[in-house]
Amino acid sequence: MIPNRLKPTNDFIFKKIFGENEVKENLISLLNAILKLEGDRRLKDITIIDNKELVKELITDKTGRLDVRAETMENTQIDIEIQLIDQKNIVERMLYYLSKMYSESIKSGGKYKDLKKTIVIGILDFDYFHISKFHSTYHFYEDEIKDFMLTDKFELNFVEMPKFRSAFKDINNPLHRWLLFLENDIPKEMLKEVVEMDPVIRKAEERLEWLSSDEETIKLYKAREEALIEKMSLIGEVEDRTKREIAKNLLDILDIETIADKTGLTIEEIEQMKKSLN
Repeated sequence: MIPNRLKPTNDFIFKKIFGENEVKENLISLLNAILKLEGDRRLKDITIIDNKELVKELITDKTGRLDVRAETMENTQIDIEIQLIDQKNIVERMLYYLSKMYSESIKSGGKYKDLKKTIVIGILDFDYFHISKFHSTYHFYEDEIKDFMLTDKFELNFVEMPKFRSAFKDINNPLHRWLLFLENDIPKEMLKEVVEMDPVIRKAEERLEWLSSDEETIKLYKAREEALIEKMSLIGEVEDRTKREIAKNLLDILDIETIADKTGLTIEEIEQMKKSLN
């Protein structure tokens, strides 16, 4: 880990690097990499939808989401966010964001044909899908004629960071370079190689270095980290209560070893639970 380098996957820092108009070149490059846009299809300009006051309000909010939103010159709207915690509902959450953005892209009384293409991207710091690839993309296709797309108005992208960490790294691939930049504990030599190869990432790293030395940014970063830790703790408490409830219901059905295997609780915890109920 590079000393004093703030975590790029802290959603507040992620928004400072990619979600402000003065650094939109970073977001353009990241989106071109994730969406695999090449040649004439590459994004050349975007408008970032930025609300700095809202960001300040959400720093200590455990339920608040600090996402990055933008719109392309072709009126495609894009939402991208970091998800550090597996709340077991990421697909439903992303579909909700997608449908909400899509439906709100025209005003009441507007024409359906004016609804804007909507892309939602989730960068996940946990494994979720039972597939080996770390970057997966989803559209609407006909069930049997797999290459017939109903519409390209909806698109979901997921990047699973743990799978990327165990994958072969191709530094010539722009998405690989960006994901290496986002790593919290990237080795110094690897980071040096990435920034020397990619001038946009070099500028992003320079901005991160500046953010990592700015007192106000560090204060807000720490406040956001505390809110996220508290959120993880609350989720852990709920999961623990759920495990214990399941274990109680299984005590008269299964042996202690099987219950421990099914719930993740220790044999000692289950034995103590059984004693307290007798």
